[in-house]
Amino acid sequence: MGTAYRPHHHRSMGNTLELNGTTLEANFPPPSASPTQGQPVALPPGSIQPRETWGGKYEFLLSCLGYCVGLGNVWRFPYLCYRNGGGVFLIPYAIMLLFTGLPLFLMELSLGQYGAAGPITVWKCCPLLKGIGMGMLLVSSLVSLYYNVIISWTFYYLGMSFQSPLPWSCDAPWNAHLCQAQNISLGNASRISASEAFWNEQVLGVVHSSGLGDPGAVRWALALCLLLAWLVIFLCILRGIHTSGKVVYFTATFPYLVLVVLIIRGATLEGSIDGVRFYLSADWSRLHSAQVWNDAASQVFYSLGIGFGGLLSMASYNKFDNNVIRSWVGVCGLPRSPRSTARLSLLVRPLLPDALHPGNRHIVWQHGRHHNSRDG
Repeated sequence: MGTAYRPHHHRSMGNTLELNGTTLEANFPPPSASPTQGQPVALPPGSIQPRETWGGKYEFLLSCLGYCVGLGNVWRFPYLCYRNGGGVFLIPYAIMLLFTGLPLFLMELSLGQYGAAGPITVWKCCPLLKGIGMGMLLVSSLVSLYYNVIISWTFYYLGMSFQSPLPWSCDAPWNAHLCQAQNISLGNASRISASEAFWNEQVLGVVHSSGLGDPGAVRWALALCLLLAWLVIFLCILRGIHTSGKVVYFTATFPYLVLVVLIIRGATLEGSIDGVRFYLSADWSRLHSAQVWNDAASQVFYSLGIGFGGLLSMASYNKFDNNVIRSWVGVCGLPRSPRSTARLSLLVRPLLPDALHPGNRHIVWQHGRHHNSRDG
């Protein structure tokens, strides 16, 4: 049997059609009322506004790259390598990265892109796991608080670095007695360095503090630096991904420029080869310790940013048909490989133990190893 389909356009409001003798009416706006090209579409009340997407194909990659590469590689990873057997720490790190970090990284990117929602809303797909989203929000809030404090310290040191001589160097007159006493009394481990004295006295001002319950007066210089740090973040996210997507072109690439400067500076220091050799020395017995494997797992979560909600949020702004596997390989496969992580941390090691050079001051490593520069 045929179906009669006869549209009528004589009504001014909407179109009508007859289907098997039944008149149906669809209240679509007339063609003249459609918005012109470039004008925003007024959505009816109660409708869901489409989620924004990244402005360029590299914005998401650079955002994830800047999210991953940071202090966890340049600062924390060398310390963990030193504490957990040197270069042998790469073995548990690689295993944890392969079986834990990479799969979870891909899962968060896929879930965020498919759900197109933040870390709280996206878990509506499984109401039983809504608490994970709340936990992500809580962890991100706590990390943002203390990470901004570190950024404020960075601003403070940046401002003080314009002085000559540097206030934390032995060239400063007020540090002369510290450096002389340190060079004379090599066997006294209680001596503090000029940089440590600057940190405790001028930066934190906790020399006369009795403990955590006595933080002392407000350090107004640090308070202003902290305000500046929050102001920079506010400006970066003022218009959402429209501003943050442009900022990452600088924030994600500038650290690599700093790393180039660090490796040039580290290679010119006396004793840099000793520092690299000390970093690469392997203590195979440390593999029997459960603490080493625990540190490797925590470092994977810390450096990749898994479980913080940031990956979910950034992936939620991708287009639905974005190749998430390619993004995962580009962000996680190359800069997050054990070889690349080792290279990043290797750049920092020559900077730390220039004091290991014979004839320099005594260095006491407080986490399991003791090394006297005059003993070789």
